[in-house]
Amino acid sequence: MISTSMTVTGTAEKIKKMEIRGAGRIARAAVTALKDHADGVTATDFPGFRDAMDEAAQVLLSTRPTAVSLPNAVHLVMSSLSGDIHSVTEAKQRFSAACTRFLSTSGQAVERIGTIGARHIRDGDVVMTHCNSETALACLIQAHLNGTSFEVFATEVRPRNQGHLTIRTLNDAGIATSFIVDSAARYFMKKVDLVVVGADAVTVNGAVINKIGTSQIALAAHESRTSVMVTAETYKFAPRTILGEFIAIEERDAAEVLPPEIAAALPLVRVRNPAFDVTPPGYIDLIVTEEGAIPPQMAYLIIRDYLGWEIDEFTGAGGWL
Repeated sequence: MISTSMTVTGTAEKIKKMEIRGAGRIARAAVTALKDHADGVTATDFPGFRDAMDEAAQVLLSTRPTAVSLPNAVHLVMSSLSGDIHSVTEAKQRFSAACTRFLSTSGQAVERIGTIGARHIRDGDVVMTHCNSETALACLIQAHLNGTSFEVFATEVRPRNQGHLTIRTLNDAGIATSFIVDSAARYFMKKVDLVVVGADAVTVNGAVINKIGTSQIALAAHESRTSVMVTAETYKFAPRTILGEFIAIEERDAAEVLPPEIAAALPLVRVRNPAFDVTPPGYIDLIVTEEGAIPPQMAYLIIRDYLGWEIDEFTGAGGWL
């Protein structure tokens, strides 16, 4: 057994406990942990180094099953350890460069999405957002910096209250915001011109997995003829859905919803706490990526052209995962 560093185990624990949250932040944290771990691996040959990195990667991959950004990010950097590598020094150099490249392009992707998405927000718009999406917020903040006048409805996002982070960010950016309970989304939808949300994963057919409640908001928007814009970096697209693989929907601890002392007095009550839901592509008007804005039906092209996954990698004949 090859031991993993405290950087890897500590980061994995923070991801599990949602101290690190948001698909993009999770991906960057995992890659940073792997980069730091690689520097400290003391293997004397390349196979030993690769085994150590495989074990560290698996520790991180086991933390959040729904956030596709995590395995995609790990795949992108771990693939640098394929091919002809003749020494641990060469492997560390390749791996470090791959991690640095990912961290740089990930940050640039958020900025690029903000620039593209801001163009879809018009003067006088009322925008609704749900959860605490880095890319969705980038669109709102960039639109505000562009001089666009709009206001926002932001949901509380029970049970972890990510909406509190969102309204603080919007407030600090100088954007007028109404804070609403999750169940009021349909009530206010008649006032809304555009819904802007992020994504934890996008499937091959353009369905979007995002924070629980997103699909209900998209349904209410569809009913009201309100446009829905999803913001997602390309590494949030899910390659394995090409072969029909489903994305696991994480269910979290019941204690997030009902205190244990109350639950103990209700033996016939079972708490269900899914963290995500699936929004059908028919309820989505646009997905904004750093490569441009696409209809959901074009999701396959992102997987094929920008993620670089080949079919043999899905079946285990080629890639790392």
